[in-house]
Amino acid sequence: MRRSSRLFEIIQLLRAARHPLTARTLAERLEVSERTIYRDIAALQGMRTPVEGEAGVGYVMRRGYDLPPLNFDGEEVEALRVGLAMLARTGDGALQRAADRIRAKIESLTGDADWLQVAPWGAPLDDPEQGCIPKALLRDAVRGARKLRLTYRDVAGDETVRIVRPVAMIYHLDCVMLAAWCELRRDFRHFRADRIWDCDPLAETFADQQATLRALWQEAHGYQRDIRLLA
Repeated sequence: MRRSSRLFEIIQLLRAARHPLTARTLAERLEVSERTIYRDIAALQGMRTPVEGEAGVGYVMRRGYDLPPLNFDGEEVEALRVGLAMLARTGDGALQRAADRIRAKIESLTGDADWLQVAPWGAPLDDPEQGCIPKALLRDAVRGARKLRLTYRDVAGDETVRIVRPVAMIYHLDCVMLAAWCELRRDFRHFRADRIWDCDPLAETFADQQATLRALWQEAHGYQRDIRLLA
């Protein structure tokens, strides 16, 4: 996360908080070190942002500090609330944390809406003990067009090691799949995230090929609602 984005996130977290937030809490939510938080708080205070508090006690945002309102009408805000809540069904811990941050920003401007409830059941959460590698790692590989070495166990429990070129993430109701060109099979394959037992990003990228591969995958599979597991 860029520093400017992190400073904005700190402001939003403090504005939404009902009690002082310690540097440790802020560091955990933003996935940085406490030392980084101390530097960021000092930078905000140097810019005359009304952050009050001290190390070991916690920080608060002085009341009355505000940012420009979101330009959404009531129904658009409700659509955002429901959509953000449904991210709990993806089992993607990083996306859920991002959704919580966005929801806090919306609630700081529009108030709570506890009458809008979404059932959280869906894909399994990231859990290494259950064979779920972090889905954020897969998204990073797609975004960066980086090859992955996967250890994959199919439905029968047979294990293979593949080098793949990831092109898309598919969020189904009960699972998340990675669409990729498999160098072992020399074809597109779909890998359930909860059956990927190990995943190593490789130094090799394929940025010059990804757009073509994704277009070919979309033509063959991307618009089918029921994508079979071909791994």
